[in-house]
Amino acid sequence: MEVLIEVILQILGEIILQLGSEVAIEGIWHKVRGLFRRIHPFHAVFAGFGYACLGAFVGGVSLWLFPAHFVKDQWLRVLNLIAAPVIAGLVMAKIGAWRRQREQEPIRLDTFAYGFLFAFAMALVRFVWAK
Repeated sequence: MEVLIEVILQILGEIILQLGSEVAIEGIWHKVRGLFRRIHPFHAVFAGFGYACLGAFVGGVSLWLFPAHFVKDQWLRVLNLIAAPVIAGLVMAKIGAWRRQREQEPIRLDTFAYGFLFAFAMALVRFVWAK
């Protein structure tokens, strides 16, 4: 029973780290996007590349703050590499739906695809370089 609780807490730690980072970036981007409205909208591929780079950068910063894996077992790390970004993507899609419901303009990060891409890049950096 203790092992199961430990595994659940390890995975929740990674998910919370990714979601917290993603929600913080989403909130900041909503505040500063007015500066970029004058610029022609980015193509979806360039935006995806940008979110992947941003996710990798945030993953690197998270390594500075939390250098060790939250998840101890290798097979759980592999599972976390897919599960955490899927959960993050679903949460970001829900945030996008919440914003549309309140007649607020969502950003691309408020979709499953971009939310998944950001979180996957972050998780991949942590998967490869965390101790």
